[in-house]
Amino acid sequence: MAALQKVRNAGPLVVGALFLGLVGFIATDWTKVVEIFSMSDRTTVGSVNGKDIDLQEFNELVDEYTNVVKASNGLSNLTDEQMQSVRDQVWANYLETELVASEAEELGLQVTDRELQQIIIKGEHPMLAQTPFRNQQGQFDYQVLKQYIEQCNEIIVSPDASADYVEEAKSLLQWWSFIEKAIRNSLLIQKYQSLLGSCIVSNPVSAQFNFDARNNEKTVLVAALPYSSIKDSEITVEDKDLKAKYEEMKSAFENLEERRDIKYIDVAVKASKEDNDALNAQMQDYAKQLIEGASPAKIVREARSMVAYSQLPVTKNALPSDIASQLDTMKVGTQVGPYYNNVDNTLNIIRLMAETTKPDSVQYRVIGVARESQDLAEQAADSIINAIKAGAPFDTIAKKYNQSGQKVWIASAQYEGMNIQESDRKFIEALTNTPAGTLKKLSLENQSVLVLNVLETRNPVKKYDIAVIKNTVDFSKQTYDKAFSNFSSFLAGKNAEAIDTLADDFGYRILYADNVNAAQHTVGGVSSTRDALRWIFSEDTKVGDVSPLYECGDNDHMMCIILTGITPKGYVSWKQEDIKRFLTAEVIRDKKAAMLQEKMAAAKSIAEASKLEGVVVDTLRGVTFAQAAYIAKTGNMEPALCGSVSATAKDGFKNGVRGNSGVYAYQVLGEEALKSNLDLKVEQGILTQTALRSMNSYQTELYRKANVEDNRYLFY
Repeated sequence: MAALQKVRNAGPLVVGALFLGLVGFIATDWTKVVEIFSMSDRTTVGSVNGKDIDLQEFNELVDEYTNVVKASNGLSNLTDEQMQSVRDQVWANYLETELVASEAEELGLQVTDRELQQIIIKGEHPMLAQTPFRNQQGQFDYQVLKQYIEQCNEIIVSPDASADYVEEAKSLLQWWSFIEKAIRNSLLIQKYQSLLGSCIVSNPVSAQFNFDARNNEKTVLVAALPYSSIKDSEITVEDKDLKAKYEEMKSAFENLEERRDIKYIDVAVKASKEDNDALNAQMQDYAKQLIEGASPAKIVREARSMVAYSQLPVTKNALPSDIASQLDTMKVGTQVGPYYNNVDNTLNIIRLMAETTKPDSVQYRVIGVARESQDLAEQAADSIINAIKAGAPFDTIAKKYNQSGQKVWIASAQYEGMNIQESDRKFIEALTNTPAGTLKKLSLENQSVLVLNVLETRNPVKKYDIAVIKNTVDFSKQTYDKAFSNFSSFLAGKNAEAIDTLADDFGYRILYADNVNAAQHTVGGVSSTRDALRWIFSEDTKVGDVSPLYECGDNDHMMCIILTGITPKGYVSWKQEDIKRFLTAEVIRDKKAAMLQEKMAAAKSIAEASKLEGVVVDTLRGVTFAQAAYIAKTGNMEPALCGSVSATAKDGFKNGVRGNSGVYAYQVLGEEALKSNLDLKVEQGILTQTALRSMNSYQTELYRKANVEDNRYLFY
């Protein structure tokens, strides 16, 4: 049992280490899945290197992932957005593993069971340091892990263990199995990266050049003809120019996944004046009842407040920020509201009944006693207390009752804001009201009694008995129906051109979204737009098509979409508008550069270059090959200029150097070698590390040739 508690307590560490920032599980909408199956035979969630992963297999990975988090945190629910993030992480992990696994298989790389076991025994993997299996020095301890696993196995086979404990023990074992698999995958990836890294070897010649590139500084007089000195309108750009530039830069226009462009109307339904007036009248009534002494718990419950009433006093941290900010100016027995908070669109009432100071954290240990009657349970508890007071060790007596009696910390954050049972309320109240060093008896229901030993209390904080009614200013059904009717009428019988032309006249705004990909989960950031996303990427949807009206968001949005463009997987056409604009700008710069180079060619010295019409002159100091110089007069970094300068001797002159913002002529006025000693070993190490960093793009290369298909949008 102690193992389970310790894992719960260490949950946040585990979550941080494994990038599992989420907890719980929400079942898949199988009705939607069945509908998809009935329309299509597609059951494949994705494909990597020709290997498919179907819906069932992917959901099993998601289940495994979420069960691990549940075991670590003791929680069970996720929002839809959080669940989607979990699926994204599962897909990312699967993708990375499969990309490397395929390469590793061809290369003969693998992680053996013996190798994995040695890593775990030695505690060498960083992931192990974030688990709760640690010794007193805080280091991972394999023996502690073994003890935990043995305890879990004992719980699973024990006839006396409750179903909840058995389930938690199984979850812990599944959690550890997941960590083992994650470590194995990370080791395989490390091996592959190490193999790539071993292909990078520096040499003394490169080291010497790299050293000189940093340490040889030059002072340069520069004359520049900026591209801005020629108007764009003076340049003629033809299709043949664009095609040639496209072929030159083609690798930059590769699209690894299909993308689509859309324009859409998103109607966000808002509360009407009548809706606002109705809610305000209701809130005024609640405020009056609270002032007249009605039960806060009853009124908060009847009002269906977003902030439940707590039977225990709470800290500010348990309250919404706008509520907490009011407490500093409120006195006990006073009330605020109704007031409107535009941050979360709510009307609010606050009534402060009492203030108290209690410890934020309490360390305790406990022995539970259950008997056939309450009297017998209390008698047994009295006997335990007498024995402990007489000198018997607490943990020794606890073991006689098949309990650990271990010391446990509990903090306010662990129970504030949660719905707790009456027995839990009594227990927490006893903990926070009992002085440190006290041994006491706490009677509960069902013929059970706790022997409670409060060991230490920390961080006294102010807590509040507070009633909060926070209700969203929502629209009524009548308001929604009216908005739906108006939008439906506007769309009826209209094609894409008519919608685009008439939207403003009817009060609707056309929005644009380019390069939408299937891995997105929403359209325009509006939740519950999966059906709309499926329509966008349907093979039947053509450019210019108008979608059905989609009801989405939290039942507060309506949307209609027009497909305006499709960019297929592969190389993007040079005729696509954004690509064409980019190529045009590049061609204009090329032609300006050629014109300015021709103009500057006649200059035989920096003095002659400085007299050219439109030229700007600047002096640069500390120019090296290793770092691009910033030219203030043209407003840009110019690496090409630095490269040319570094290859030019003192007093040397050169013109026609093309840069990012203009064409340059320069003369080297002076050079100086910085006083620094060359260490070939260090320099070669720097080059190797630089090269290794540049190899981080290996995943993109693997992705490019893996023919990855991501069909998750069809199912989630």
